[in-house]
Amino acid sequence: MRKRIGLLLTFLAVLVISAPVLAANPPKRVLIGISKIVAHPALDAVEKGIQDELAAEKINAQYDLQNANGDISTASSIANKFQSERVNLAVGIATPTSQALANTLKGIPIVFSAVTDPVKAGLVPSLRQGGKSVTGVSDMTPVKQQIQLLLRIKKVKRLGHIYTSSEENAVVLAGIVKQACKELGIEYVETTVSKSAEVKQAVQAIIHRVDALYISTDNTVVSALSAVADVAMKNRVPIMSADPSSAETYPVLAAWGFDYYKMGRATGRLVAEILRGKKPAQIPTRFMTKTSDIDLLINLDVARKLGLTVPKDIVKSANQLVENGKLIKKK
Repeated sequence: MRKRIGLLLTFLAVLVISAPVLAANPPKRVLIGISKIVAHPALDAVEKGIQDELAAEKINAQYDLQNANGDISTASSIANKFQSERVNLAVGIATPTSQALANTLKGIPIVFSAVTDPVKAGLVPSLRQGGKSVTGVSDMTPVKQQIQLLLRIKKVKRLGHIYTSSEENAVVLAGIVKQACKELGIEYVETTVSKSAEVKQAVQAIIHRVDALYISTDNTVVSALSAVADVAMKNRVPIMSADPSSAETYPVLAAWGFDYYKMGRATGRLVAEILRGKKPAQIPTRFMTKTSDIDLLINLDVARKLGLTVPKDIVKSANQLVENGKLIKKK
């Protein structure tokens, strides 16, 4: 009996001595690969939001941050890099990079962000169920409502739309824009590009045939928004954009869309769930549905230059205004 008590006391003493050492050891660091299709304010905000959320979740993470610069082959190379270095989890920001990760990575969980239609993109079997190793956050945007808001500011008979023909996200949205125009009795005028260097020429090709331009969450086009805005302003054609982040910098009349930093935070929360053991297949696609997730930016300087009057209720509902060269963010 005494021998048993002695062994028990020895065991307890070892635990007491070891406890501070165990507590001092930091949690295991995880390697997270993040691949975005191109650098522009919205996607950069997603990337930062992910990192900030994981820091808040106290995930000890190291990041491999990659930018495909709008090139599909580069996106594939990044995916191969992530596979070879065996990242613990990979994040694809935008459709092409997410597809590249899903087509390449084996045995590594994948989270997509800022993907409009993950089902058509082949990332998940349905919006109600994740893929075997893939799930994420969608940025499906309220296209018809955006165009209706534009119509309250300016009478539009012909709406121009530039999109990337090789990007599934952009093609899906183009179909939605075309249908919205049909329902609203507007003529739809489209032109396509394959890379950002073609955007300015594409805008110039249709600018004299339209009363306004609609820019969706097409990353290739948004990354060249400065060129779009330059041509539009010279021809006194207003722009309605689905990306408020980029519209903060360029002369866009109105922009209504998601707060992409908040989308990044939502993506980070999903990443944390998976790192803590939840399976991607158990997580359906998530959407940004809160009113606080949506931003409306109105550029009163652009409206004045174009001779347009923005209804007072729209100005009041906007949480971001550009006036006298200054960006005002309402709390």
